[in-house]
Amino acid sequence: MERILVAKNKKAFYNYHIIDRYEAGLVLSGSEVKSMREGKMNLGEAYVLVQGSEVVLIGSHISSYSNTGYKGHDPKSDRKLLLKKKEILKLKQSTSQKGLTAVPLEAYFNSKGWAKLLIGTAKGKRLHDKKEALKEKDIRRETEREVARNK
Repeated sequence: MERILVAKNKKAFYNYHIIDRYEAGLVLSGSEVKSMREGKMNLGEAYVLVQGSEVVLIGSHISSYSNTGYKGHDPKSDRKLLLKKKEILKLKQSTSQKGLTAVPLEAYFNSKGWAKLLIGTAKGKRLHDKKEALKEKDIRRETEREVARNK
């Protein structure tokens, strides 16, 4: 299954322990889809809220499409997410627990060409967890360099 990655929320993987993942469809206008295909999406400050029986992506930024006319889209508007009822209930229950939140991880186009968003329920990392993750990343990078040098 081929995925075309548009945006990745690197901050989410650094700041949170990802517990569970959900794949949601994005409700977008035509100019937003075209802009996403150009790779003009940012998930850095975005978060996900469950409002009643709907799930909404807030704070994501999709820049204006380069060839749009006078009427484009609002780059910072809230976007509705499409999930099954059971998934919405599960997400609502997990985010209602203390310390857990829902964050967008990746935006991509699936093999059928649909715009999708990978959502993760996450628990915040503490400072010592972040430092340890950086140490592990450095060690992994060094071992990969040594293996590449010895080939």
